[in-house]
Amino acid sequence: MKIKISEHFTYTKLFQFCLPTIAMMLCTSLYGIVDGYFVSNYVGKTAFASVNLIMPFLMILGCFGFMIGTGGSALVGKTLGEGSVERANRYFTMMIYLTLIIGLILSIIGFIFMRPISYLLGATDIMIDDCVIYGRIMCAFNTAFMLQYLFQSFFVTAEKPQLGFITTIAAGLTNVVLDAIFIAVFHWGAAGAAWASVIGQCIGGILPLFYFLRPNASLLCLKKTKLEAAIILKACFNGSSELMTNISSSVVGMLYNFQLLKYSGENGIAAYGVVMYTQMIFAAIFLGYTIGTGPVISYHYGAGNYKELRNMLKKSLLIMFTSGIAMLLLAWVLASPLSDFFVGYDAELLQMTKHALNIYAFSFVLYGINIFASSFFTALNNGGVSAIIAFLRTLVFQTLAVLFLPFLLGLEGIWWAITIAETLALIISCALLLGKKKKYHY
Repeated sequence: MKIKISEHFTYTKLFQFCLPTIAMMLCTSLYGIVDGYFVSNYVGKTAFASVNLIMPFLMILGCFGFMIGTGGSALVGKTLGEGSVERANRYFTMMIYLTLIIGLILSIIGFIFMRPISYLLGATDIMIDDCVIYGRIMCAFNTAFMLQYLFQSFFVTAEKPQLGFITTIAAGLTNVVLDAIFIAVFHWGAAGAAWASVIGQCIGGILPLFYFLRPNASLLCLKKTKLEAAIILKACFNGSSELMTNISSSVVGMLYNFQLLKYSGENGIAAYGVVMYTQMIFAAIFLGYTIGTGPVISYHYGAGNYKELRNMLKKSLLIMFTSGIAMLLLAWVLASPLSDFFVGYDAELLQMTKHALNIYAFSFVLYGINIFASSFFTALNNGGVSAIIAFLRTLVFQTLAVLFLPFLLGLEGIWWAITIAETLALIISCALLLGKKKKYHY
């Protein structure tokens, strides 16, 4: 049964509507995880550390597509709620054009400057070649990566989340199979991991273009349009919190790497890589939910249906909290097998990774609520408030925690930093949700 974004959402409908986007984000997270498994087990921990070292920079480039997708879909969803279908499709088309332009520029910059960027991030002479070859291949296809992020949001706005799920499944399976072939069979090392990822990203980013280029059964279709600076700026500002979240997370990831090199060397970076893969899986569930609910919130805000806004907020906060508790317990159960899966070949590294996962898991209880609070304001087309939450949560609080806690607790302080940051962010999220209640009538 097709569920429209204009409907009233029960818990059952929320689950049915958001399941494809949650699965979509889980499949997207497979790229780094599968690369990490094959690189770690078939190439070695030095190459594994190299891939993890350069990954935050690559994520910054790709997440410009996430910014355009979330900010643009909120604008398009609100416009659909106002009843302006033709204008919504023009805005949608502008977002595609913008992604292609920015993607090409970022690809060129990343490809040319990959070597000095790798050294800047802390690459050693042993790690540099793997950093450069992996990074350059990924940068060359960054536009496809950006488009994949973009369409993850717009498939939901178009009321076709199942198509997004199918596309992402195809991309994810392609990546898994090619990782096995290129790394385990052909022994291409870090380059093989990169080629497997970019081929999968092309499937997830390029194929949807053909669907939207022709008349289709969704709410959206590409139309002839000119770029309008005011619309582009509005969409980018609205999605700035999502970009801020991802850039800040990547910058903080670099900072974690610097601190871990200082306190525990190469093993610390490798352990953190496994922690990040686990975090990617759990974060994908929260992000998939916010991508699924964002267009619904935008539509009802545009239509002036404040009762449904209250309904979405109340149900979503409860879902985020209970899911966080479940993920904490699941992370504790999976800490040992996941650590063994990635780094079971090194006893010292295995113990460090299990310990880090058990501590880091506390952050999952609060993670979803903060992610949803930021996404909620993006969906209301209030990029400023959303950016405040994202900026404080991912950059300010985490940076302060990872810089200063090690002075008190040593290596333990690095593993506890994320939980302290999420706790402080929760206070800000709650204050802003309460403070804006009268303005948005939720």
